[in-house]
Amino acid sequence: MEKDCQVVGFRIGNETYGVRISSVREIVRVPEITMVPNAPDIIEGVINLRGKIIPVMDLRKRFGTSTVQPDKKNRILVVELDNKLLGLIVSSASEVLKIPPSEIESPGTVFAEGESSYVTGVGKLKGRLIILLDIARLLRQPEFKKLEEAAEPVAISR
Repeated sequence: MEKDCQVVGFRIGNETYGVRISSVREIVRVPEITMVPNAPDIIEGVINLRGKIIPVMDLRKRFGTSTVQPDKKNRILVVELDNKLLGLIVSSASEVLKIPPSEIESPGTVFAEGESSYVTGVGKLKGRLIILLDIARLLRQPEFKKLEEAAEPVAISR
């Protein structure tokens, strides 16, 4: 029997998204963000998280949310990609969601290759849809090269 897909659920606007729990290091409240000169619009800046400098991108802007208002529910998903930590601002982060494989549909033609190739599927859970994302593919879009260059490597613990 296949195991349930475990994802960290988060919201951007009214939509619920999910990323594999293995790609999320932690979820933190939004601290003070230091602006980075000449950064692309979706790059908010950098934060100091326990001595590590982490670049932060606003996923709400990336997904074209029209109103991006600071809110006390906003969170930063700290994700690891190629041994570097990156922060993603979301409207709110919820619980870990367990979605049975039988309840996950492939993205099919709704999400065409190219721009939204980072959508890996759509999960159905208790009457709601969760858009499943591949963080690695999402962050490998061209505008994130600068973000990746700004990230400090993660110390590999042995």
